[in-house]
Amino acid sequence: MPDMSYASRDRADAQTSKDRIARVERATKETTIAVDINLDGTGKADIQTGVPFFDHMLQSFANHSLIDLTIHASGDTEIDSHHTVEDTAIVLGQAINEALGDKRGIVRFGSATIPMDETLVEAVVDLSGRPYFVMRGEPDQILTSVIGGHYATVINRHFFETLTFHARINLHLICHHGRDPHHITEAEFKAVARAIRAAAAKDPRETGIPSSKGAL
Repeated sequence: MPDMSYASRDRADAQTSKDRIARVERATKETTIAVDINLDGTGKADIQTGVPFFDHMLQSFANHSLIDLTIHASGDTEIDSHHTVEDTAIVLGQAINEALGDKRGIVRFGSATIPMDETLVEAVVDLSGRPYFVMRGEPDQILTSVIGGHYATVINRHFFETLTFHARINLHLICHHGRDPHHITEAEFKAVARAIRAAAAKDPRETGIPSSKGAL
């Protein structure tokens, strides 16, 4: 469905390395999404998407990334939660990319391995500016499970793939083992959050952009 309106880049042109914030909005005939982000926050979150389990996952993402995150979304959830989840991934990814700025002084690479009862999930991220997504290991029941009667876990792959593309990062996401779709999904969100937190952190020894090219 084509966009009806699109507004972004509210970040000031003079954004400094100490001011890693962004606001991105997107409106279509299917959804209206607004995201405010502060990469150097404490994990405060105000999440309202109309999809309760998705709200829970985004709250967890904020808690574990220590990103301050406001997401207000409304969409055609009476049809399906798919459009709301997908479009939130688009806007959140764009906000992360925008807030990172020129990436001067960051660690750049990050990884996290998260256990949740019987589940073990690993996320590895490079804030490279070159989108690439690899995911493997989710069990077959992820394709058919629905949590809370409203969140179909088949969307997990699409959410993270969309986030990766719009954040312009490289993400490898591996479910080493797991049985419960709730545990698998939550461990995925936590692992990605922790990996981004590590990669976006400031490196006190890095005085420039962490790339031999001089740009990311």
